[in-house]
Amino acid sequence: MTHPPEHFIYRGRDGCALHAASLGDGPPVVLLHGGGPDHHSLLPLGRSLADRYTVVLPDVRGYGRSVCTDPGRHTWNNYADDVTALLDHLEVETTVLGGTGLGSSITLRTCLRHPARVRAAVLISVEDIEDDRAKAAEVDFLDAFAARVRTHGIQAAWSPILPTLAPVISNLVADAIPRSNPDSIAAAAAIGHDRLLRSITELADMTTPTLVIPGIDQRHPTAIAEAVAATLPHGRLATTAISDDLRTAEDLATAFEPPISAFLAGFQ
Repeated sequence: MTHPPEHFIYRGRDGCALHAASLGDGPPVVLLHGGGPDHHSLLPLGRSLADRYTVVLPDVRGYGRSVCTDPGRHTWNNYADDVTALLDHLEVETTVLGGTGLGSSITLRTCLRHPARVRAAVLISVEDIEDDRAKAAEVDFLDAFAARVRTHGIQAAWSPILPTLAPVISNLVADAIPRSNPDSIAAAAAIGHDRLLRSITELADMTTPTLVIPGIDQRHPTAIAEAVAATLPHGRLATTAISDDLRTAEDLATAFEPPISAFLAGFQ
C-alpha cells in the first residue's frame, strides 16, 4: 500500500519558511529538485526508494511552496545551509544527499561546506560549471529570464528555454509552473550572480563518495558530468544517463532507481 507523503515546514538559518515532504522509513535520503520544478518531480523516485529509506523531498528555496522573494537570499551558501537546517529539524546528523540540475549543484556546495553532514552524494544531470566568460553570459541569461517573469509571467519566461532542455527536464519544469510563485521564481534567478565553483579542480577536495549520472543538454552537458566524476576522489560515473527517451517523473524513477539503489547499498 502506498502512503501519501507527510508535509512539514522548517526554517532556514535566516528564518525563511521552507517546505518539504517525507515518505518511507529507514536511513535518511534527501533529494533536491532542479531549477524550475519542485519536489513533485522527484516523488516517483522517492516512492521507489521509500521501502528502504526515509526519503525527504524539499521544495528548494524559491520554488514550489518555499517562497523566497528576496534576490539577496538566493546564494549557494544559503542553499547549502538550508540542507543542514533541514537535517537539524529532522534531528539527524548525516544523510545521503542528491539532486537533479540545481539540486546537484546544491549537493556539491553542501558537501564542500558541510562535509561531515553528507555521507554519500548522488548528482543527476549536473549543471555546467562555467569559466569567467561563460559565467558572464549565464548572469545575462538569468537576469533576462527574471525580467521576463516579472513582465510576462513564468510561462512566457520559460517558453524560449524549454525546447533547449532534455525532454524530461522540460516537462518537469512545465508541470511545476502552476504551483510556482512568480516573484519567488524571479528572485531565484539571482543565483546567477553567485559562483558555485571557480574551477572544477576545487572538487578534488571533496571526499564524499559520489554517484554521477550525466545529463545531455547544453545546460547539463555530458562532458561536465564526466569531468566531475573524474575529479572527485571518490566519484563514480553511472552507465545510465538522461536520454531523450525519458519524458516523465515516472520515467526518471524507472531509469535511475536501479543505479542509485546499487550505489546506496554500500552505505546502509
